[in-house]
Amino acid sequence: MAHDGSDGDPPEPPEPAPDREPGSSTATDPAAEAEPGLKANAIGFLDALVIGLNSTSPAYSLAAVIGPIVALAGIYAPGVMLASFVPMLLIAAAFYYLNKVDQDCGTTFSWVTRAMGPWAGWLGGWAIAMTGVLVIGSLADVAVHFGLLAAGLDGWAANEALRQSLTVVVILAMTAVCVIGTEMSARLQDVLILAQVFFLLAFAVVALYRVYAGTSSLDGTRPALEWLNPFGAGGAALTGGLLLGVFIYWGWESAVNLTEEVENSATAPGKAGIWSTVVLLVTYLSVGFAVVGYAGTEFLAANAGEEEAVFAVLAHEVMGGWDWMVLLAVCTSALASTQTTIIPASRTALSMARRHALPPKLSHIHPRFRTPDVSTWWVAGIAIVWYLAVNQISENALLDSLTALSLLISFYYALTGLACAVYYRRHLLESVHNFLLIGLGPVVGAGLLAWLLVQSVGDMSDPENSAGGVSWFGLGPPLVIGIGIAVVGVLVMCFWRIRDGRFWQERRGVADPALVHAVRKPPPGSPRSSPPS
Repeated sequence: MAHDGSDGDPPEPPEPAPDREPGSSTATDPAAEAEPGLKANAIGFLDALVIGLNSTSPAYSLAAVIGPIVALAGIYAPGVMLASFVPMLLIAAAFYYLNKVDQDCGTTFSWVTRAMGPWAGWLGGWAIAMTGVLVIGSLADVAVHFGLLAAGLDGWAANEALRQSLTVVVILAMTAVCVIGTEMSARLQDVLILAQVFFLLAFAVVALYRVYAGTSSLDGTRPALEWLNPFGAGGAALTGGLLLGVFIYWGWESAVNLTEEVENSATAPGKAGIWSTVVLLVTYLSVGFAVVGYAGTEFLAANAGEEEAVFAVLAHEVMGGWDWMVLLAVCTSALASTQTTIIPASRTALSMARRHALPPKLSHIHPRFRTPDVSTWWVAGIAIVWYLAVNQISENALLDSLTALSLLISFYYALTGLACAVYYRRHLLESVHNFLLIGLGPVVGAGLLAWLLVQSVGDMSDPENSAGGVSWFGLGPPLVIGIGIAVVGVLVMCFWRIRDGRFWQERRGVADPALVHAVRKPPPGSPRSSPPS
């Protein structure tokens, strides 16, 4: 059935099936019906946009990867950042269109289940939850470390026991904010993103001014548009840079995980995700030009192994006695991301539990705050255990666990892009718009990320490419961590399939043209009828 209307908009999606409304558990479960759902319309589009931005932790992400990217691509580092944006934008489009058809806080888990079946959907949900577990502790650690440096407490920052203790306190505090309410979380995020953006822009402006004034204290060079060429340093540099780019853009979809709590839930969260990637691109290119222009490629490449510590050095070089501003930017960035990274993991666990894909206790909603309190505290607790455990192994083990993130991120992003085309397959030939933005774009994004996943596996298999060059079972530790998480996920999935098989009775679906036509634009004031199950 052709899509009526000439505006090129995608087909109006069907309502979620009546046996599983967003924000509620299965209607056939009387106990579940008595529980409150997530708080609808708790935040608006701008709040969702801010949360999506803060989830990526822009200042921390730049601090962590600017050195390695310059080591690979030299002056063409901004071009590599630009190229990394392409697959993220394509996958953001997939999130937008899938959210229109299913406003479920489980995002990838729910959508892939609809399009490709419960087995693939479960693994997608597991990957999202595990990314939170791997990174929350590291983000909180960076927030504590840079906060102490900004306060001039360098001795405290060097004390590992004290820093780890404060990190645990930060995780618990941010978790409490997430549980108390989405509105409170959004207000805190507004403050943190304003501070972060202000400090970053101040740093970039001062650095560029000193470059053009000829007062750079390092071997600087004036920026040129040629730096935006992603192929300038060769294909190998682009490949390595794209792998790093997956990390610096990851996290924008946290806005979509709040879909059941955002006003205009069918469109606003998806738009927030797309705009997040665009704002991130502008931020990364601005700071990238400033950093490369001021410091030069030799300094950044020589200090690439220092990761976020390079930003601390650059802050002093550029800002002098005002370097605390940049240190505080990284601190607020990591602090904000600690909180927002809890959101997708906890909401995904909630969605999986209310679909009987995980223990039902994880679907509990706090009666007063109307947030997923049980799943939120569980995510925080597991993240704390992971953070403390890997730190007992070595500091390199913590870095290796972060490197393993790219495997999980590439997997569930690619799965989401593919699910978009599969679910909308009956609509893809209705218009050029649908074919390009709902079909081809997400599939190309999925293909790029699948290619990066394969490249990552090959790169991580060599122990020499890991932090410290350590070997685990003849492989790089990041790959071993990634394989371990995958194996544990399959075992948990099989165990729960035997324990409670209700979720695995769900069948794949499709955005059926007849149902789309039936729910398109009901008369004003009339209840929107649900499609037949």
